[in-house]
Amino acid sequence: MNSKVKISTKTINKETAIVGAGFGGLCMAIKMLEAGNEDFVILEKAKEVGGAWYFNGYPGAACDVQSHLYSFSFNGKADWSKRYAPRDEIENYILDTVEKYNLRRFIRFEEEVNEAHFDADTGKWTVRTGAGSTVVCRHFVLASGPLHVPNKPDIKGLKRFKGKVMHSAEWDHGYDLVGKKVISIGTGGSAIQYCPEIAPKVKKLSVFQRSAAWVIPRDERGYPAIQQRLFARFPGWRKLHRARLYWSNESRVAPASSTRAAQFLGTLCKQFIRFQVKDKALVEKLTPDYAFGCKRVLISNKWYPMFNRKNVELVTAGIREVKANSVITDDGVEHEADCIILGTGFVVDPRIYMKDFPLTGLPGRDLHKDWADSSEAYYGMTVSGYPNLYMLVGPNTGLGHNSIVFMIECQVNYIIQCMKLLKAEGADYLDVKPAAQQAFNDDVQRRLQGTTWTSGCTSWYQQEDGKNFALWPGSTWRYWLKTRQVRSTDYEFVHVEETEKEAVTA
Repeated sequence: MNSKVKISTKTINKETAIVGAGFGGLCMAIKMLEAGNEDFVILEKAKEVGGAWYFNGYPGAACDVQSHLYSFSFNGKADWSKRYAPRDEIENYILDTVEKYNLRRFIRFEEEVNEAHFDADTGKWTVRTGAGSTVVCRHFVLASGPLHVPNKPDIKGLKRFKGKVMHSAEWDHGYDLVGKKVISIGTGGSAIQYCPEIAPKVKKLSVFQRSAAWVIPRDERGYPAIQQRLFARFPGWRKLHRARLYWSNESRVAPASSTRAAQFLGTLCKQFIRFQVKDKALVEKLTPDYAFGCKRVLISNKWYPMFNRKNVELVTAGIREVKANSVITDDGVEHEADCIILGTGFVVDPRIYMKDFPLTGLPGRDLHKDWADSSEAYYGMTVSGYPNLYMLVGPNTGLGHNSIVFMIECQVNYIIQCMKLLKAEGADYLDVKPAAQQAFNDDVQRRLQGTTWTSGCTSWYQQEDGKNFALWPGSTWRYWLKTRQVRSTDYEFVHVEETEKEAVTA
């Protein structure tokens, strides 16, 4: 047993339990405080706030959404250093937000939730953590996000590798890469950022690519000191700048809805690759064979030029096995290595889309079983059969074109309304009607048809049968319109006492 973990058998009674202290959990807490509600607790598995920005500290980590937009609308920051902020700056913004709203008093660190169960007789959730705590609450908010469990592929022989193995989300800053032979597996969002940063330091970098990614230029311009001062003095100008960024990003959803637009942008991107990479054979290998936008489009000015370096090679053959000091590919080539970096992203299995722990709702309802074939929710927030359970960035509310913080704020506003509505009704719990949930998901899947996201490629947006369970199929302002007001007719409001009386009568 880890001696550092404090075991407590104390039961905590709160109106609301929030899982996660990243952007979602903090936003939920702030808006609850603004609504006059302090009866909540935040359960965070890490030692500090930040969520993804706490764990993902690899070299070059940065956001792919503009700084002024990747922040809360109600807590603007005038002195962002550049268009796309690096990880440390985002982390500091989160820390400053926590201090500004005095949120630490509500957070219990190193309290990873490992089970949650709803009791229909009391209308409350019982939430337990690995540290031994039990929280009994009326409302249960999952703000852990969909990308939180590192995906560590089961590669033959990986455990017998004698060198260093680390996942990008578990970067060991104590390990010196200088002069090492490094193999990086994966070419997703993380690898696109850390590979160019470590390439000048290592003796050799072998980038193992399963499929090429579409990578577009990154706006690296900074905000001059005078502009930062003007943003601080004239908040309206900063908000106008944020609005311009928002609507500019919204225009990016058009290529996803139009195959012609996607084809045109793909042609431009191919020219960009040819301009950036000198070796024609490499150009071919780095050019995706699927429609632009079908998978996540990445941004970088360093990715393609990196392959012009003599110490960098691109490996497209599959991995056969790992030996003590090397990796053997399917073509029989042996690649020596001192270190293997897993840039393989996160587990996005629908069954553990939000959290990998047992979660049960009304009698006979188990979320892992209900989501065995597909994860579905109502506007990504509520799930039929799981009363007073709310999710942030749940199924089909992820984005590929704009700021997820905007979606989080929409969802928090909706959840706060649900809580107020429940209180106004004098009920113990609310449960979204199955018909409302089904109608919503049918509409989402219908709108996804014919988009570039369903054009034939395989991506983390999809489950095995090809169904897209991750993305919102359109403009975020439409999502805002749909969630601005709760439709009470889509929910059942249940009074526990009445339910008990009906059971006795029966």
